[in-house]
Amino acid sequence: MKKTTLLTLIFSTLLILPAMAQLGKVWTDFQYYSTDFQNYLRNNLNDSLDNNSQNALSNSRGNLNLPNPVDAGKQARQGILFFNTIPDKFENNQAVYSNSVTNEINRVITRSSVVGVLGRDAQIRTKNKLENTEQTIENITNISSESDGILGKILGAIPTDNPVNIASREQSNLQYQSIRIQSEQSKLIAETLAQNLQTNQFIQYSNLNLANISQQIEESNRARRIDSATEAARLLRTTSQIDLFGTKTDN
Repeated sequence: MKKTTLLTLIFSTLLILPAMAQLGKVWTDFQYYSTDFQNYLRNNLNDSLDNNSQNALSNSRGNLNLPNPVDAGKQARQGILFFNTIPDKFENNQAVYSNSVTNEINRVITRSSVVGVLGRDAQIRTKNKLENTEQTIENITNISSESDGILGKILGAIPTDNPVNIASREQSNLQYQSIRIQSEQSKLIAETLAQNLQTNQFIQYSNLNLANISQQIEESNRARRIDSATEAARLLRTTSQIDLFGTKTDN
């Protein structure tokens, strides 16, 4: 039991540090992404989100340790309506407030995902992955080049005096061609990996821009509602004063 606990603590400590990404370690890479995601989510929750909303984020996590934004928003809305949470004297509509909190949860989750892909530690992992990929391609290319000399020695050792030897020479040549093809395919796979990483980055930038636009629109709508509430209060106060003035005149 103690050994298992020690190993768990060691692994948890490693997750906190920037990862040296390795090719093929897909689950380990995702755990590092999840760690960056959770760190940002924990450190950047808006103070305006009440405890119910933060609990909703925690309770909506799945097996990947990532919150389900749909479930988190649903739990947050239910908590606000159940506990009769009123944000302030202007935002006194619970339905509007619950939608605002849900939108903020979605924006925080989006930014957490962006940090998991484009954050400082994430960029270190991406750099290591690309460097390891390039090194692997260089190793494959060297092996392919070495096969040139090996093929020459094999063909030189096989006489061409009978059909069996000729077939052996052809088989060796086919194996050599297969090595060359696989070498070129590995380069194509590496290029695909690089393109996918860039595409993922572009998508994250788009998600971040959409989150910022959503926040700006919501802040503009909130300012408009506050202005409307302030103007209504001013008109009500003015109307009351006029009514009092008219009452005194009649008397």
